[in-house]
Amino acid sequence: MLKIAIVVMMLALIASLGSGFYFLMVDQGDKNQRRTFHSLGVRIGIAITLAGLIVYGIASGQLGHRNPWDAGPRPQASQDEAPADEGP
Repeated sequence: MLKIAIVVMMLALIASLGSGFYFLMVDQGDKNQRRTFHSLGVRIGIAITLAGLIVYGIASGQLGHRNPWDAGPRPQASQDEAPADEGP
């Protein structure tokens, strides 16, 4: 459920970015139109929410990484045993 919320927030962020670009092109510096500014405020709010969701997911353990090098050290073979792939 958390991953779905993160994807939705990312899509909303992209949509807000597109609407801000559209308003910037349509208004062309009109002093009375503040739509670009409001779109920026919405985008900042969505970005803060997205960052909060990611921090919550990592802190709760729902999000993480599964890299092979994070599995921990492997037990070392002792010096007394012969390697398994060599012959007698």
